[in-house]
Amino acid sequence: MKRFRVRLTWIMIVMIGLSVTAAGLIMGKTYKDNHIAALEESMLREMQVINAHLQWKFPGEGEAMTYFQEQANKLKELTGARVTFIRKDGKVLGDSDSDPNSMDNHLDRSEVKQAKSEGTGRAIRYSDTIRQNMLYVAMAASPASSDSDLIRLSYSLASVEGSVNKLWTVLIAGLLLLFLLAAAVSYRVALGLTRPLEQITRAARRIKAMDYTVRVDIRSRDEIGDLGAAVNSMAEGLQVQMNRIQQNETQLYSVLDNMTSGVVMISPEGRMVLLNRRAEEVLGFEHREMVGRHFSEAKQQYELSQLIQQALDKQEPLHEEITFYFPEERLLELNLVPVYQSDGSYGGVLLVLQDVSAIRRLERMRSEFVANVSHELKTPVTAIKGFAETLLGGAVHDPVMSQQFMQIIYDESERLNRLIGDILELSKVESRRVPLQMSPVDLSAFLNRSIAVMDQEAAKKSISLEASIPGGLFLEADEDRLRQIIVNLLQNGINYTPEGGHVSIAAAVALREDGVEIVRIRISDTGIGIPKKDLPRIFERFYRVDKARSRISGGTGLGLSIVKHLVELHKGTISVDSTLGVGTVFTLELPVIQP
Repeated sequence: MKRFRVRLTWIMIVMIGLSVTAAGLIMGKTYKDNHIAALEESMLREMQVINAHLQWKFPGEGEAMTYFQEQANKLKELTGARVTFIRKDGKVLGDSDSDPNSMDNHLDRSEVKQAKSEGTGRAIRYSDTIRQNMLYVAMAASPASSDSDLIRLSYSLASVEGSVNKLWTVLIAGLLLLFLLAAAVSYRVALGLTRPLEQITRAARRIKAMDYTVRVDIRSRDEIGDLGAAVNSMAEGLQVQMNRIQQNETQLYSVLDNMTSGVVMISPEGRMVLLNRRAEEVLGFEHREMVGRHFSEAKQQYELSQLIQQALDKQEPLHEEITFYFPEERLLELNLVPVYQSDGSYGGVLLVLQDVSAIRRLERMRSEFVANVSHELKTPVTAIKGFAETLLGGAVHDPVMSQQFMQIIYDESERLNRLIGDILELSKVESRRVPLQMSPVDLSAFLNRSIAVMDQEAAKKSISLEASIPGGLFLEADEDRLRQIIVNLLQNGINYTPEGGHVSIAAAVALREDGVEIVRIRISDTGIGIPKKDLPRIFERFYRVDKARSRISGGTGLGLSIVKHLVELHKGTISVDSTLGVGTVFTLELPVIQP
């Protein structure tokens, strides 16, 4: 743009210079022509005056030459011009500046020829005598006659040329000043023209670089101003469109990154073009590692590559479930769908990965739950039915046997009632349909009452119950549900502790890592303990470490599962630590204030 400004300035200067030079030439020529024309008219008037006082007829040539020579010298002194008298045949009769006898015949002179034909004649030529340009003006003494004597006056043009030279000096000086002024004005005009263009150019370059916030400062209302306004409108439109595109792109990536399913977009050439966060977790590699690379380069099992290649070749939807072992073992549901562009062209394959390990595990747990419930219900029902049939078969008449059988029927019906009650309770707890009535609980008094409830049962096995609870310890909880948790854990400890053992409970205030104040309750026993392989599963429904012992103790296998759900309803956690043959410790952590 700077070069354009310089070129534009020079063009304007040259145009102005040419215009001024042409005007100077015309002015100089006009001045010179007018000056010569005025001098010519003055010379004609002088010759008319001279002609009026001359005598042209003499008896002899000698007398005539003497007369005209004297007149020429006299007139020279009066007019300051060179005076020449020429006879009609071209013979010079008298000349104020030269000897007539030595002068050539003047009949062939241009001014003489013109004067003889037109009455007056003029010519400008260089004089070898005085070495100057001269203006020659001739006039016929008798204009009415074509064969007349002539008078000629001549003036040096040195004064005229001096005046013209002075004029040229003034013109050249003025031209130089005008050039400087024109240069300044031209640069200013060029700057005024190019500065908006520079702004528009810079704005266009920034728009090309995807900076759509740029705007042109419009100060004129001409075509350049219209161009700037158009650039501003274009930039504003592009900015709106790009903001919309970026917003849509951000929303798209946000949706993709927060999807629970993995999404992989594969081009028709087999290159990965899109990979969301969940797909990275499932497949075990990062977005930057695989985007742009062929899917076969992924460190995954062969079956996945085969399915992708099959989907690319057939261009048909595929559905499959594959067990993945890297980065961890999991069951994945794969859906491969062909993708087509808006113009109908084939755009590749969309792979959707869904981790169905938890779903299949829940299905398995549901099946196991149904099987366990059926088995647990069938056992007491079978016992009740069998002993009832025995009684109906005649055993009712045996008082001892009938009493024993009826006691068994009663115990099994009680067990069946407890099982059904626990199933219903677990169902309510798991479905979060248990309304909790939160209130401040004095933990010391509350735990002492809970221990008192279990005193009689512990005394049957000579088990001592110990408590270590500081006074003034309060907790916000549902008292009935909290008692259900504590009593269930105490009963569990009593059931699995041999005679003469002891069960203890302790409580203390602690601070969780996230800064929440909690109450930590530990219930420990000196029972048989739990094998390490069974620890992760003891909170599952119907899971028993020792099935025979559980049946003897009357357990349903649902107690710890109910406890876990009730603790979670209180926004707390429960954990277990056990050593086989030494004992078990259950640790409850409940927030002091419910959120």
